[in-house]
Amino acid sequence: MNLLKALAKVGSMTFVSRILGFVRDTLIARVFGAGMLSDAFIVAFKIPNLLRRVSAEGAFSQAFVPILSEYKSQRGFDETHTLINRVATWLGLILVVVTLLGMLAAPWIVSLIAPGFRADASKMQLTVELLRITFPYIFFISLVSMAGGVLNTYHKFGIPAFTPVWLNVSMIVSVLFFADYFAEPIKVLAWAVFIGGFLQLAFQVPFLKQIGLLPKLDFKRDDEGVWRILKLMGPAVLGVSVAQISLILNTIFASFLITGSVSWLYYADRLMEFPIGVLGVALGTILLPSLSKAYAGKDDSEYSQLLDWGLRLSFILAAPAAVALAVLATPLVTALFYYGKFTPFDVAMTQQALIAYSVGLIGLILVKILAPGFYARQNIKTPVKIAVFTLVMTQLMNVLFVFVLDLRHTGLALAIGLGACINAALLYYHLRKANIFHPQVGWMLFLFKLLIALSAMGAVLYLAMGDANAWLNFGLMKRLIYISGLVVLGGVSYFAALMLLGFKPRDYIRRVNQ
Repeated sequence: MNLLKALAKVGSMTFVSRILGFVRDTLIARVFGAGMLSDAFIVAFKIPNLLRRVSAEGAFSQAFVPILSEYKSQRGFDETHTLINRVATWLGLILVVVTLLGMLAAPWIVSLIAPGFRADASKMQLTVELLRITFPYIFFISLVSMAGGVLNTYHKFGIPAFTPVWLNVSMIVSVLFFADYFAEPIKVLAWAVFIGGFLQLAFQVPFLKQIGLLPKLDFKRDDEGVWRILKLMGPAVLGVSVAQISLILNTIFASFLITGSVSWLYYADRLMEFPIGVLGVALGTILLPSLSKAYAGKDDSEYSQLLDWGLRLSFILAAPAAVALAVLATPLVTALFYYGKFTPFDVAMTQQALIAYSVGLIGLILVKILAPGFYARQNIKTPVKIAVFTLVMTQLMNVLFVFVLDLRHTGLALAIGLGACINAALLYYHLRKANIFHPQVGWMLFLFKLLIALSAMGAVLYLAMGDANAWLNFGLMKRLIYISGLVVLGGVSYFAALMLLGFKPRDYIRRVNQ
């Protein structure tokens, strides 16, 4: 299997989803702006999303995929299917209980996550109502993530990558055609989340059936594989929870700032999620099964070469994205969100958060590559310790930036970015210290050439952008045409510079046995 081709496939599917995500967020910004209604929905949607990252895409995937890869490579098909049956049965049962408890405890959860909302009774009540509608999303999306883990292990990468499209389609259709049927139109978004979760799960079922691994109910508890997964999940839950606690604490800080702070951070984060999803998540997705297989086969050389390949590709693609987000912050925010109730002040505040976030983009993406280096070896404890330290450092930076330097919501974004850089640096240090990863030759020259290409691209974008504030006066089509032109210009100038410096695409082709 060609990993570069697989990355292109996963990245392109994720790209479609992210584009639709931007359409979705543009509609939300236009209809609801950045005020009380959008703040309430974003908090209500963030809570099941945080749980999803802990239970499904986080701890569960980190524990499940390495064990599943081991079963696939070393045991028969029947044993692998049995493992999937039992894991799906117990995961589904746990999720039903969690969902019901979450809906009942909604007032207390909102008070914990966004305590500043208690000062406004109507805002608090609306957030609780929205959370009760969105909370079942955790049930659907956790099973979606498990199905995605199975499909990725069997190299069906495109299906899980395309699956999030259905959530965006659900929300876009709901805002466009059904908002007027609700006494409180913002509730249409909450119901769209519920429906989107169901659609994502339904979409993956035929593909699981196609490979003969559609789960069946099996309540047997004394299964070696299930217990091994649970044993790995313990520290994994702690590790992933640390990262999510950091996001929760940011929301708590933001809830005490002026109205709109939660929304400004959300819209900036959405722009950041584009390269993180298209590159970071995609690379981590295709690397984890291959790294797990290399570890199970005791092939240390292949293991190290895979990590080196992932890191170099991350720098080549993540670094220009970070520069572009910082240089083009105002044009991007204006082109995507400056409509309807989204004001020039909202543009300025979102732009500040985006520049702050861009500082840590490379760190955020490198974590997606370096952490699987530990997960594939079924070593969860080391990333957990690093995550705890990162959490402490991030919160210290929050206090410094928000209360001492008075950077407000921009300080919260900057702390997240710098925290990710600390996390990535420590993961790399411990991979080297444990003699797990051996960088290939030529890294210093590689980084020097990359810096030259980035400088050229940044200069071209800055000069071509013109006066950033003038974008506020452009019409819709002019904004979209200009921003598309700048993106193309930036890409052409960057990759032309790389080619002149001797970079060749064929050098990054990487093949692994299926």
